[in-house]
Amino acid sequence: MSKTIKLHHGDGGVHTNNLIQNIFYKYFNNPALLKGGDSAVFDINGSKLGYTTDSYVVKPLFFPGGNIGSLAVCGTINDLTVTGAMPLYLSAGFIIEEGFEISKLEVITRTMQEICKQTGVKIITGDTKIVERGSVDNLFINTSGVGEIIDGYEPKSIQAGDEIIITGGIGEHGGVIALKRYELGIGEGLKSDCRPLIDILIKIRDYLPFVKVMKDPTRGGIATILNEIAKEHKIGILLSEENIPICKEVKGVTELLGLDPYYLACEGRMILIVRQGYGEKILKIIKGIDNCKNASLIGRVIEEQCEYVCLNTWIGGKRRLYMLETSMLPRIC
Repeated sequence: MSKTIKLHHGDGGVHTNNLIQNIFYKYFNNPALLKGGDSAVFDINGSKLGYTTDSYVVKPLFFPGGNIGSLAVCGTINDLTVTGAMPLYLSAGFIIEEGFEISKLEVITRTMQEICKQTGVKIITGDTKIVERGSVDNLFINTSGVGEIIDGYEPKSIQAGDEIIITGGIGEHGGVIALKRYELGIGEGLKSDCRPLIDILIKIRDYLPFVKVMKDPTRGGIATILNEIAKEHKIGILLSEENIPICKEVKGVTELLGLDPYYLACEGRMILIVRQGYGEKILKIIKGIDNCKNASLIGRVIEEQCEYVCLNTWIGGKRRLYMLETSMLPRIC
């Protein structure tokens, strides 16, 4: 590991994982943390709770489909949701640069409240810090959240034959950030997929006994998240390229900039690994949810006691997908 922090340490791939393993796990060592989940899960007086925190430094602050505020609320809600928790309460901490326009801050906080009202979640505590000009890039937000695990839900062991679902098109958030940041003037219809995932959890509640793992593919995209799952559960994963939904605007921006859509962030999608034979049933429910029309069965588990992700390409070949190693697009969330 390098002696100084580099931008690639924040990309969610190999370098991020090395930083977590070699520094944070080394000193903050405890069973809840070492599980490495999107949220920590723990018991209090017979109730099983999920708790998570995240900081948001996205650039630009405003983008088609959202802003840093909607990203902060949705991101924390979704980290709880994929742990099987119904989000209840959030905190919000703001680090604001001197000179930032109050009108923009009002838009951001109003957006946060609108999402909270939509989902029934409440922001019940927070903090504000103001720093000198040049100390931060306009505004950073930290949010934490707590929720109650549904019906004792917990991840299950994965076996060969289990099926993999994505709840919509991939790379839309990462694609939007690239378009706005570099002012490319293409893909004007593309919007971030930033949205809360609670409705998916509620709709598939009766099928949760058949859901093995839920993850939201944010930094590092679906390739990195699936590699993390493969490594943790010691499984081989085979994906079908023709079944992975990627809109034409994302294809356009990735081809233009030389980016790989499998490593671009999603901020309103969920990956589910479900018991063999239940994929189509669960998929049918998900496709009936707003903004999930393009949900798809994208692959399956093919081996146990191994750790890899492979893609059946549309031309008939095979491509190995690895965890993100090179810097793709910093500050996407």
